[in-house]
Amino acid sequence: MTEPTAAMKSNVTKPPADGLSSAAVAVAVSPATEAEHLAFVELLFFAYRDFISEPDAVLQDYGFGRAHHRVLHFVSRQPGLRVADLLDILKITKQSLGPVLKQLVDRGFVMQTTGDADRRERRLHLTGDGLDLASRLRTLQTSRVAAALEHARAGWPLADAAGASAAVARAFLIGMIADRDRASIERLLDQEAATAPAARAPNTAALITGRPDR
Repeated sequence: MTEPTAAMKSNVTKPPADGLSSAAVAVAVSPATEAEHLAFVELLFFAYRDFISEPDAVLQDYGFGRAHHRVLHFVSRQPGLRVADLLDILKITKQSLGPVLKQLVDRGFVMQTTGDADRRERRLHLTGDGLDLASRLRTLQTSRVAAALEHARAGWPLADAAGASAAVARAFLIGMIADRDRASIERLLDQEAATAPAARAPNTAALITGRPDR
């Protein structure tokens, strides 16, 4: 039998990487594309560094960090979000969320109410201060995303007549998510896009103190 040449070996399909479908790795990775992929890895590091830098500076003024930011963001997007659902979105434990949520509650940025159907549920809402802070952080990040998409459009003027750069960027980011989570995250995005902007906080008489237990 003929021994495989170096070129043949380089075209052997690699096994699926963790979290990626077989289709995502069906094309052999040549040295040239490996270098390109490494450049994307580094670009993601740099993009995330700058994407989060301005919100980090604002949060620091409050003594908060990125964990607080994530809570504020998702509760602002889904008023009445259950603590159990927030844990699932963030992929963290109650022990990790507890101190962060307690700080936000104690300092008047988040309030907890009981569920209508199940009084054991803890549902989260932002207060007026929480909505203001979440809006300030969101504006910093959406402005950066808008500028990045405009930068992409400038380099892709013909194809972008139908918003191709935004569609490709979205597809790329969704592709970075583990297979098992993609469908649920796309549903979450569709659900958030279909809802009206976050309402003001509920009546403070409904406030419940203490750590979340659901």
